[in-house]
Amino acid sequence: MKNLINFFIRHSSWIVFTFYAVVSCWLLFKNNPYQQYVFLTSANKVSATVYKGSSKVTSYFNLQSINADLQRRNASLEMEVINLKRQIRDYRTLLLPDSINLPDSIAQNYEYHFATVINNSVAKPKNFITLDKGRADGISPEMGVVDQNGVVGIVSTVNDHASRVISLLNPDMRLSCKVKNTDYFGSLVWHGVDPRYATLEEMPKHVKFNKGDTIVTSGYSAVFPPGLLVGTIEDMQQATDNNFFSLRIKLSTDFTRLSTVRVIKSKYADEIKQLEQD
Repeated sequence: MKNLINFFIRHSSWIVFTFYAVVSCWLLFKNNPYQQYVFLTSANKVSATVYKGSSKVTSYFNLQSINADLQRRNASLEMEVINLKRQIRDYRTLLLPDSINLPDSIAQNYEYHFATVINNSVAKPKNFITLDKGRADGISPEMGVVDQNGVVGIVSTVNDHASRVISLLNPDMRLSCKVKNTDYFGSLVWHGVDPRYATLEEMPKHVKFNKGDTIVTSGYSAVFPPGLLVGTIEDMQQATDNNFFSLRIKLSTDFTRLSTVRVIKSKYADEIKQLEQD
């Protein structure tokens, strides 16, 4: 207590000065509108500066939680986009035009599985296609593949959830075809030049064909039913054998835009293979 009294006595002059200064300022700002306005304006500026600084500091320390929340929301939106794309793809699949116009007596001998192309090549010497369906979805080797425009290829290998297709744009694949509404057939093969065209070989020379005539599958195998669209005649080519010539075929399938395809399964394929082996 004695020390406190001594402190006030020792600093009494400064204490009295400070008291009068505070009272003077209070009277000045209270009774003079201009000085009051200046004081309030200055005080507001100081307060605003302090609040802004405080807000920036608080925002900085909240950035981590805000960033985490944004990442969660972004991930949720990405999943919604993926689900919407899947729904759109499935909807388009349901609306896919039916290019397999077969008599009921033939159509009932086949099953059809939808699949999506996940990899495709058109510019290689030997082209292949990868589908997102495999053994678990009922896909097996030597099943035919078509899209809404025509023949695509034949399944070569499968695993549980994917399959590989020998594209029609592969010289190793030969497709038995005929001119629609005739019995004249030949072997269609791609010679690795243009993905829009293939060659129908071994056509009899004495028969007259016209540009624009439709080429369809012959049905002389268990892979494709007869009558599936392949393409149209573009022009005729001279063959090495004088008894036959070749037809240049414009393919109906646009291999550069493959998306959804159908895999064809013959219900009697195994029986036919067994019979041909015996």
